[in-house]
Amino acid sequence: MNKPASLKTTIISRLIIPVILFLTIETVLSYFVTLHYVDVAYDRWLLDSANSLTQEVKVIDDDVYANLTTTAMEIFKWDEVDKTYFKIIAENKGVLAGDMFVPEPTTEINWSKPYFFNSTIRDTPIRVVSMEVQNADLPERVYIHVAETLNKRQEMMTDILLADLAPQLLLTLIISIYLFIAVNRGLAPLHKLANEISQRSPRDLSPIPETHVFAEVRSLTDTINHLLGRLSAAIAAQQRFIANAAHQLRTPLAGLKLQAERAQRENDIQAMQPALLQIQNSADRVSHMIAQLLALARSGPIEGDHRFKAIDLRRLARDTCIEWVPKALQKQIDLSFDEPKQPLYVKGDKFLLGELLSNLLDNAIAYGKQHGHIAVKLTHHPNPSLSVIDDGPGIPAAEVDKIFERFYRIPGSPGNGCGLGLAIVREIADLHQAQLSVDASDAGGTRIELRFKPNPDISQSRP
Repeated sequence: MNKPASLKTTIISRLIIPVILFLTIETVLSYFVTLHYVDVAYDRWLLDSANSLTQEVKVIDDDVYANLTTTAMEIFKWDEVDKTYFKIIAENKGVLAGDMFVPEPTTEINWSKPYFFNSTIRDTPIRVVSMEVQNADLPERVYIHVAETLNKRQEMMTDILLADLAPQLLLTLIISIYLFIAVNRGLAPLHKLANEISQRSPRDLSPIPETHVFAEVRSLTDTINHLLGRLSAAIAAQQRFIANAAHQLRTPLAGLKLQAERAQRENDIQAMQPALLQIQNSADRVSHMIAQLLALARSGPIEGDHRFKAIDLRRLARDTCIEWVPKALQKQIDLSFDEPKQPLYVKGDKFLLGELLSNLLDNAIAYGKQHGHIAVKLTHHPNPSLSVIDDGPGIPAAEVDKIFERFYRIPGSPGNGCGLGLAIVREIADLHQAQLSVDASDAGGTRIELRFKPNPDISQSRP
């Protein structure tokens, strides 16, 4: 497993590397600039030395001479740091004075101005200036070549570069220290926030304080706070669900235990029949309630990680209606399905949508009248919708807002319902972001409609 990158290291490196790169580029540029001006300065001195030798070139009896005394040559060549060499040479007569080994230009040059070039003497680098003596009285062309080693130039280059580089290195060090301290201080609120979160109790889901949080981090803390709020609401809902479920299961289980004790006290099988019948009813009620509780738990916020797929609502509704036809016939209720001509696709969970329709049909059959009628309708426009319509006694207007609460039953309602059917319907509708509405039907009963949001990514008809 790769070690995660450090934010502090990343920030510091991305700031320091450009500084070092700039320093390197500036140093290289400084080297060439310094080299140019050092050469210009010392080339002028070298040219002055060559010009001083032109005064020693004489013409005697139409013959050219260069008379340099030993003292004059020592003075000319004296230098504490570098060695100086020279050569005065005539075009025909040859070397007039100086060192024979001083190099000359190897290419054709314009002798109207001095010519500077680099060479070596005994493997030692030198700088040479060559020039022609400008004197109209000379019987032939005379050239002067003056060479000098590069020690002074190199020493000056080193001094200038060190004088330029030392402050830059010091500045880089100061910048690095400042960036290190600044990044540490800048990340301090994040470390403080991390410590506060790590010291929290697992039960503490209160929002993260944003007092000292940077604006760039606030979007992250807002997202975490939103998640904590949803998680807190989900846990609270789950705790209420567990408390209500325990309360509702206690009653039928107590009745089941009571009837079992009653049956044990009877010796006659005929006398046991009422108790056994009550045991069966209680067991059916418990079984139905457990199934409803499991469906409710699956549709709740804790189980919110549903991967929705394209569902053909027409086929789902038809198959569900077919399953509930026998129970409708037992109560002599006519169950019809108004099937559209084209498939109706919505994005959702097939099991949960089937459970939603089953609960609506169960309520309509349980509270509908004998010889009544229940209709299931699907519509495409304006939005995909599913409606269950009955002609039963209807729901009082004062109870419409209460019927979707868990374990709530309208006072005086017949049957042994547990008050979870419509709560499950609402949970599944909310999970699918569908609009749920309750109205009176044309026959005086109830019309419950589930309207889905249109989804252009889902085709409403097969090709």
